Amino acid sequence: MRAEEENNEMRVLLVGLDTGENSEFEHSMEELKSLAEAAGKKVTGIMVQHMAKVNQSFYIGTGKVEEVREYAAQCEAAEVVFDNALSPAQVRNLGRELKLPVSDRTNLILDIFALRARTREARLQVETARLQYFLPRLVGMRENLSRQGGAGGSMSSKGAGETKLELDRRKIEHRISELKKELEDISRTRETMRKKRSQSRIPKVALVGYTNAGKSTIMNQLVNRYGESRSKTVLEKDMLFATLDTNVRCIRREGRHGENRPFFLVDTVGFINHLPHDLVKAFRSTLEEIKYADLLVHVVDFSDEHYRQQMQVTDETLEELGAGGIPRVIVYNKADKSALEDIPRRRDRQIYMAASQGLGVEELTELIEECVYTDRVETEMLLPYDKGNIVSYFMDNATVLEQEYRGEGVWLKVSCHKNDADKYCEYCACL
Repeated sequence: MRAEEENNEMRVLLVGLDTGENSEFEHSMEELKSLAEAAGKKVTGIMVQHMAKVNQSFYIGTGKVEEVREYAAQCEAAEVVFDNALSPAQVRNLGRELKLPVSDRTNLILDIFALRARTREARLQVETARLQYFLPRLVGMRENLSRQGGAGGSMSSKGAGETKLELDRRKIEHRISELKKELEDISRTRETMRKKRSQSRIPKVALVGYTNAGKSTIMNQLVNRYGESRSKTVLEKDMLFATLDTNVRCIRREGRHGENRPFFLVDTVGFINHLPHDLVKAFRSTLEEIKYADLLVHVVDFSDEHYRQQMQVTDETLEELGAGGIPRVIVYNKADKSALEDIPRRRDRQIYMAASQGLGVEELTELIEECVYTDRVETEMLLPYDKGNIVSYFMDNATVLEQEYRGEGVWLKVSCHKNDADKYCEYCACL
C-alpha cells in the first residue's frame, strides 16, 4: 500500500535562489522541502543558485533555467517548485521554458491548506485565497494546469484566446464575490458567538505560534484534564498546518481552595515564514479570535534551533493582525528534547514544558489563571430570593467563597471580576 502511495505522489524539483540577504537560507530550503512533503509531493531533487539579485523575468538566471530543465528531466520531476513567491510574468516565462508546471512557496502553502480544510468555513476561506492567487497568474497557470492532464478544475480545460481569458477572469471574480458573501454570513454568526462569550465575563485565552509548535497538543492536554467536555479534543499530529479550524473550549480547573476560574481557550492556525497575504486576508475573520483575546499564549518549539526566528515571525504576524499589544505568556514547548533539565520550569511569564509528556500542564494553567484574573476583587452580596439568575451567574462566573441563606435572601462572599462587582454593587452587603 505504501508503494502505491509513493507512486501516486507528484515528483517535484525544488529550486532556491540565495542572494545572500537571508542568513537562514538553508533552513528556508529545508522548510520548503517539509512543505512539499506536507502537500503530498515527493521531492526528487533540489537545486540552488547563488546570485546577487532576482532576475525579473525568470527569478533565477537565464543560464540556470536550462540547467533546471535538464535536471528536472533527469530526476523525472513533474513539477518545479521555487522557494519564494513568483510574479505572474515569472510563472509564465518559466513554464514556457521548462515545459513543466511551475509553482512557488505561496502556492504550496495554499495546496496544504486545501488538503487540511475540514469545516465549510475553512474550505471557503482556502478557495477564496487560491482564486485571489490564481487571478493575476491566469495565463501561466492555465498553461501549467493543462500539462497536468486537466487537474485543477474548469480553469484548466478552457481554450486559449484573449476573449476566453476575459471570461475566465470574470468567472473567477464572480466566484470570489460569492465566497466573500458566504464568509461574511459565517463571520456574523461567529461575531454573535463571540459577543455571548464576552457577556459571560469569562476570559479568552488564545494559543498562537509557529506551525507544528504544539498548540493543539497543549489544548488537548488542558481539555482532557480540565475541559467541561473532555471528549472535545482537536486534531493533533506532527505535521505542518495539521489544524486550520479555530476551536474554542472552556477550561475550568478547581483550585486548591475551591476557586472557580474558568477561561475560554482558543486554538488557531499556526503561522509560518512568508505566510501568503491572501491567506491571511481570507482567514482574517477566523484569526480575529486572537485580536479579541485577553491573553495570548505564545507556543514555541524550543527543540528547533531556529526557534528565535520563528518567534519573530509570530510577533510580526500578530502585529499585522492588530494583536501585537495583547498581554502574553511564552511557552517553550518540547523542552524535553533539549539539554534543559528540571522540566517544567517557570520564570515570570515564561514556562519551559513538554506538553506531549504532560509536563508543565498544571503549571501553565496556573500561570494563565494568574494572568487573566488579575482584575478580581472580593466582595459580599445579599441577593433577594427572586434574583436567582444573579446567584446562578456568580456560581458560574466567580469563585464563591462563602454562602448563607438568610431571611432577606442569599448572602454570598465571592471573588469576582471587578466589572461584575461594579455592575451588581446595589446588592453589596459588607456586613
